[in-house]
Amino acid sequence: MTQRIFSPAWNRWLLVASLSLAASALPVPGQAAEPKDRPERAIAVSTEYSEIAVPVGETVRMDLTVENRGRRDENVLLRLSQIPKGWKVTIKGGQFLVTGVPVAPEKSRVLTVSAEPDKGARPGAYSFEIQGSTADGALRVTRTLTVTLEERRGGATVELGISTSYPVLRGPTDSSFEFSLELSNKADADRVVNVAAEAPKGWDVTIKPGYEAKQITSLKVRAGASERVTLELKPPREAQAGEYPILFRASTDRAQADSRLRVVLTGIYRLDATTPTGRLSLDAVAGRSATATFIVRNSGSAINRGVKLSSFAPENWKVEFSPERLEGLEPGALRPVEVKIVPAAQALVGDYSVTLTADGEKASKSVELRVTVSAPATWGWIGVGVIAAVIGGLGGLFAWFGRR
Repeated sequence: MTQRIFSPAWNRWLLVASLSLAASALPVPGQAAEPKDRPERAIAVSTEYSEIAVPVGETVRMDLTVENRGRRDENVLLRLSQIPKGWKVTIKGGQFLVTGVPVAPEKSRVLTVSAEPDKGARPGAYSFEIQGSTADGALRVTRTLTVTLEERRGGATVELGISTSYPVLRGPTDSSFEFSLELSNKADADRVVNVAAEAPKGWDVTIKPGYEAKQITSLKVRAGASERVTLELKPPREAQAGEYPILFRASTDRAQADSRLRVVLTGIYRLDATTPTGRLSLDAVAGRSATATFIVRNSGSAINRGVKLSSFAPENWKVEFSPERLEGLEPGALRPVEVKIVPAAQALVGDYSVTLTADGEKASKSVELRVTVSAPATWGWIGVGVIAAVIGGLGGLFAWFGRR
């Protein structure tokens, strides 16, 4: 018999191969359990928290997790088995209401549960039950959620609310300003709500029910309902441009709510124009310059910036202003403007109209100036000469015919 002897290298290779096979057969620490180690069917329904506390009137929203812990697909049906009276509770996935959700083995689905208390909900503890079950009814689980409503700080004011879409209004001083306000009665009983407003001295204040002309100082608001009112404000004519705070207050025998509003006055834009004497007439000679003084006054309550001066005159007339533009005309201020008018050289004797205009930022004023045009003095002497020549000629004719 022949005996084969292996080399040392060959023996080392056999040892490494044997150890590798043995290691692969050992279980790896932390390796997931085989599916056969899990139950055939198991589901769970849970929320982020089991008990929470929120202020009265707050809506509760939190994640709702539906989990499949079994080895087969499950369609988990969801329903709210207990809801306190007056609460609105929904389960949503995105924007959709959800009553059932498919879940694969070892997977979970996250939904959102929302609980909104009634407007008249009182402080206290409220319990909800969310039930999950398989489609065949074989498995059923329940999750209980407790929400405690706590009184807000200054709790008496919670029963009454005021809202408005436009708390700041802007406009000229000679305008009226209307705020539309919604009063909400969050109590569980009807309330008579008193309404009032605090405005700067001299302002006219009127409160009216929505879309009605009558003035009111109170109105009835049903439990859990809202009523709309209109606050109308009229500033005095002398009010300067600027911001003015307005306080609107609603109150009952148990609650009070305030709304802070604001009116921004841009002032009144108005210009006046005249002459120093008030006479709107001027004597001029055809082809020659005549000068008048034109006074521009800011009779409004807002600054008029960049007042331009212009004219409308008969054809071939010239009208010049000095200065041609007034910068920064303050309220109540007046500025003299020199106007030079040159009628056309061919203008006939008579009365003409020239319109002078001051055009400001948001206001303008025009005056009509009557210009009486007379002929130059040279034409008068020429006329006298013509008349004298005519008379002389006639005298000569009479004398000539008299000798005959």
